[in-house]
Amino acid sequence: MDIRDKVIVVTGGASGIGAAMCRRFAAQGAKGVVVADRDAAGAEAVAKEIGGLGVACDVSRNEEIEALVAKSESECGPIDIFVSNAGVATGGTPLDTPLEVWQSQWDINLMAHVYAVRAVLPGMLERGSGYLVHTASMAGILTTHNNAVYAVTKHAVVGLAEWLSVTYHDRGIRTSCLCPLGVRTPMLGDTDTPWAKLAAGPIKEPEEVAEQVQDAIEAEEFLILTDPIAQKWMDGKASNLERWLKGMRKLQVQLDGSSAPIQET
Repeated sequence: MDIRDKVIVVTGGASGIGAAMCRRFAAQGAKGVVVADRDAAGAEAVAKEIGGLGVACDVSRNEEIEALVAKSESECGPIDIFVSNAGVATGGTPLDTPLEVWQSQWDINLMAHVYAVRAVLPGMLERGSGYLVHTASMAGILTTHNNAVYAVTKHAVVGLAEWLSVTYHDRGIRTSCLCPLGVRTPMLGDTDTPWAKLAAGPIKEPEEVAEQVQDAIEAEEFLILTDPIAQKWMDGKASNLERWLKGMRKLQVQLDGSSAPIQET
């Protein structure tokens, strides 16, 4: 799908990868870019910079996603591309992470994608055309140390994106799943920590990732990886799961006792 003359909504658009995508899409000739974020001032600042529409939105709430879609369509026209990009992470294990944190991250990292699909997919199906982009993580294909909630919720996002691609592709709906390794944003944190050096993979800039997303949309490719080493790691897991698990356990031993940052979305 060509970015030009399209109406595009990006959640989590006030910073990081989301802001970089908004800037990229606008620069490439999108008809309208809607910058959605619970940081209303940040969303408005990015929107003002690119000539887009800033919308305050808590993606964990279905009614706010519905309001976002309604406002976007009212002011910009039918949504061609919806990028479910907003995400959070806190680190932690199943034993030390409060249940309310599990629920909060489930709502933001997964259910927000479901709410968006329910809001935009009927119109896309009626028109016979549309694009859904889901920001997951390599944590959703492999895993990530010291961050159980993030790994579990991002696995769910990958599963949703795959299902959508299988089910709706032949009805004109395209789906991409962005699975980055480390990206230099506030969420990644200090790139000099042992975790970042050992487990995050090659660190990319948000602008590089935004360009990769645009390329994938235009080529209508499902899986968006940010570095070739990700494919190597995926192949290693797929070819010998037991060996991969042993390797990940060894890495866990190396990371134990360090202050491990959270995995990038």
